[in-house]
Amino acid sequence: MTFPTDRPATWFVTGTSRGLGLELVRQLLRRGDGVAATTRSSERLPAALGDDVDTARLLPLTVDLRDEEQVARAVGRTTERFGGLDVVMNNAGYGYLGAVEETTGQDVRDMLDVQVAGVWNVLRATLPVLREQRAGHIVNVSSVLGLTAVPGWALYCAGKFALEGLSEALAAEAADFGIDVTIVEPGYFRTDFLTRDSLALPAATTEHYPALREMVESYLALQGAQLGDPVKGAAAVIDRVVAGQGPLRLLLGSDAHAYATAKVRALQADLDANAATAPATDFPAAA
Repeated sequence: MTFPTDRPATWFVTGTSRGLGLELVRQLLRRGDGVAATTRSSERLPAALGDDVDTARLLPLTVDLRDEEQVARAVGRTTERFGGLDVVMNNAGYGYLGAVEETTGQDVRDMLDVQVAGVWNVLRATLPVLREQRAGHIVNVSSVLGLTAVPGWALYCAGKFALEGLSEALAAEAADFGIDVTIVEPGYFRTDFLTRDSLALPAATTEHYPALREMVESYLALQGAQLGDPVKGAAAVIDRVVAGQGPLRLLLGSDAHAYATAKVRALQADLDANAATAPATDFPAAA
């Protein structure tokens, strides 16, 4: 995509009530861009942005991303208000801490409805606009836990792993239409992500995982001491979009880079261990 230079860009951003999404909207409005910002309660968004932000180019939208018709209407209102669409950022999501065994079926459906089905709803509504104009940029906010998994985060990782696969396939499909795709993979940022108000926790914690319960408490204790600065994180995302071409993945934070590096090394070790045995299941080569 060639980022607009003759007019402000138009962004459609989900999950803007707090954290990285809220800071991104704040910085975009200060740039003079147009922002359609979805939350579950748009009335609170202008106040959350602060008095020093001009909200004249803000379109706050209350949207349930699980509802395909609501999403489609929100995208329609965006293009009607701003006359087009340049950047789509899928940022909505929440954390979940709990063992696989104690994660209920409803927990699973709720998470995947937001982190996978909700993103798909946004993409189905926005891709026709971007494809028709043969330009645009899609930013899917994953996590370093979309690359590697740790105990207690199984459900969250499952959603982010799915988002990674979706995004990789989308990047190849969209390239022919001049649409860029970026997967953002943050580490732990100093937002309220690791608070009990933000995290979902199992209704009942099984007695069989005492070590995991201690780990949950350690994550909650990390709140306020995370390495990531959301102001710098939002700026990095904007810089990547403005620059245009770049790597598929944007890792944010030294902790994210360290986790990802460890995963690559572990994967390479598995590949090396299977190098000799993997071909054993092939049909014999034709004579």
